[in-house]
Amino acid sequence: MNFQTRVTELLGIDYPIIQGGLAYLAYSDLCAAVSNAGGLGQVTAMSLNTPQELREEIQKVRKLTDKPFGVNFAVGQTGRPYEHMLQVAIDEEVPVISMTGGNPATILDKLANTSIKKLVLVAAKRQAQKAEQLGADAVMVVGQEGGGHLGRDDIGSMVLIPQVVDSVGIPVIASGGIADGRGWMAAHALGAEGIEMGTRFIATKECVHASEAYKNALIVGQEIDTTIIKKSIGAPARALKNEWTEKILRIEKDTPTYDALKEYISGEANKQFIYNGDSANGFGWAGQSVGLIGDIPSVDDLIKRMVNDAEEVRKKWHV
Repeated sequence: MNFQTRVTELLGIDYPIIQGGLAYLAYSDLCAAVSNAGGLGQVTAMSLNTPQELREEIQKVRKLTDKPFGVNFAVGQTGRPYEHMLQVAIDEEVPVISMTGGNPATILDKLANTSIKKLVLVAAKRQAQKAEQLGADAVMVVGQEGGGHLGRDDIGSMVLIPQVVDSVGIPVIASGGIADGRGWMAAHALGAEGIEMGTRFIATKECVHASEAYKNALIVGQEIDTTIIKKSIGAPARALKNEWTEKILRIEKDTPTYDALKEYISGEANKQFIYNGDSANGFGWAGQSVGLIGDIPSVDDLIKRMVNDAEEVRKKWHV
């Protein structure tokens, strides 16, 4: 079947399936596996410490695949300067740059005269319209079901995606709660022309940096086994429930300030769980799609399965 959309044409990929940024997990191995399987893999720039590390990671991707790939910039979530990292991505002429968190205006302006395709993650119709005005080539729209950082308005994908589709002229990519071919086709039914998945790609063989404990938690977890943290400081994000997130929620109830929370929501605390499986001293991001995850396939097998699922749906639709 033909899975071509404006997203596949824009990005030069076989299937309109994009791997999310995945802080501290999205490196060359996972990125290349997704791109080789026909989607768009990404490296997350701000998980790396120096511009040279990013340059080396981009070069590793190019040794592993000749397909398009992206570099993700989580500009509003690390608090670190990113301009020197962005220049590396520009100098390396990466095919795609995506932006999550914060105001994308500076990056979009910097990329305006390049051939790099520009994707912006949004969580509201107003944000999508602004991204289009600033020069984004497509927007990725995350609903409340998603893992990691979300919008502040608690809007689910079924409502948010068609709202955004109706409000912009550029392609819309759906994100949040998608883990299989059924979710992919549902996104198309809502008007999206592609999907982004984060949580599902963690539970794959090529996500080698994720601990077995993290992956197993995604397999056994149900949709009720996630929780929203950081809402009290205006930066809601969905994570797996564990001892550490319970501590975070207690602090948010008693002392809802960034200073009180910063040690508990730090990148180091995140790595304690995703790398070491230490649920007493760290946490891991996850969306409600954990309720749809039951195994750890290779990326290639996962995407083949999704394509088969999507074809079955389309047969039912007689298209």
